[in-house]
Amino acid sequence: MQKQFEGQREGEEVLLVFRRHVIALRKGFYSILIPFLIASLPMLFAPGELNFLFVSFGGLGIGLLLFFYHWIGWYYTLYVLTDQRLRQTSQEGLFDKNVIDLPLSKVQNISYNVPGLSGEMFKFGTLVIQTYVGDLTLDRIDHPAEVYNKLQDAVDNATNKNGTEVYEEIES
Repeated sequence: MQKQFEGQREGEEVLLVFRRHVIALRKGFYSILIPFLIASLPMLFAPGELNFLFVSFGGLGIGLLLFFYHWIGWYYTLYVLTDQRLRQTSQEGLFDKNVIDLPLSKVQNISYNVPGLSGEMFKFGTLVIQTYVGDLTLDRIDHPAEVYNKLQDAVDNATNKNGTEVYEEIES
């Protein structure tokens, strides 16, 4: 069996890989726009001056670097649902990586919320997974209803599988 992600266990089957909605990158888009607009202001006061055009392109370059920083965090933040657990890998900045593993047998309740008209239009929402220890909140998830259904099915299968194994051990 070929492993599909770092830390995958022997015999563990990947059911779903998902990430945050692209709307989570809105700060990144602002980070392109704001430096470019600020650097373009001198062009309004001296439109014939070619040097100010280079300043505008410099602002665009700075904005693209800032966007790249936000994009790295979005792209490398992944959620992997397997038949045994939910794994959240969060990338913050260039070097900070956080990993959370949540066994499906520890999940008590799952709910999701779609925030108003924008959430309905762009198909994003928030998933809340409740456990004995606390809640795991997954913000701005792409297609939350579909992820909710897959997660609910996986939790039901893990719970039934664990319950059956315990029952068979007691009987024998």
